Order: sequence, then structure tokens, then C-alpha cells
Amino acid sequence: MSQCEVWKKKYPDAQAWGFGDSPQMADELAALVVKGLKTASCGSLTSYEADPLIPRIGSYHIILNGQGDAVCVIRIIALRLWRFSQVTQELAYKEGEGDRSLNYWRREHEAFFRREGGFSETMELVAEEFELVEIL
Repeated sequence: MSQCEVWKKKYPDAQAWGFGDSPQMADELAALVVKGLKTASCGSLTSYEADPLIPRIGSYHIILNGQGDAVCVIRIIALRLWRFSQVTQELAYKEGEGDRSLNYWRREHEAFFRREGGFSETMELVAEEFELVEIL
């Protein structure tokens, strides 16, 4: 039985996934969650609509590192729809990345969404706020 399967027994409805689009990014962002610096994330509405397992408030998620190992469990406490151009300093800070500034957030997320296949200032994003439940 894999480590992730063990944790799925404790959190039977939890989805298991890693942040970002590379193993290095998954490692970095999972570490920020464990340190308590990252309490939010966001993705394009388009990618959420394409995913059959849409997060909901109250849902548990097993966060994986870049090697696919379970690192921690989070629980979604808020969801909000934003346009890229409307993202606030508060959300950028809660994402916990880089210097936690809005400028850093905008630069890095624009690059991420371009790699994902589409970016515009008016694109819709789903922002998730979460709490750390357990470090694994």
C-alpha cells in the first residue's frame, strides 16, 4: 500500500495532487504550505471546468511533493472567482510565494498561465483559501 493510499484511508474523500507544473514547483509550494506561509492558491477557471473533481468548501486535499509523496493535508475554507487584473495584494500575500508582493504574483502567475496555454488580464481565476490540517 502506497503512502498516499494510507492517507486516503484517513481522509477517504480527499483528492491527492501537487501544486504547479513541475516537480520543483510542487516541492517548493508544498514546503510553503508546511511552513504556514502558503494559505491560498488559484487556477484558471478553464482548468477547473475541465477537472471532473472540482474542489468545494470543506473538502480535504492531500498535497504531494514533486516525487508524488504525500506531504500534508489541507482543507478548503473559501473559494472566490476573480479576474486576473482584480487580484489583490491580500491574495498575493496568502499565496506565500517569492516576496509575497502583488508584482511578484502577477509576473509569476502570468508566466504560469502562458505555459498552461492561455493568459489575459481579464481571464477568470478560481482562488482557494485553505488551512493546514496535518503535516504527514
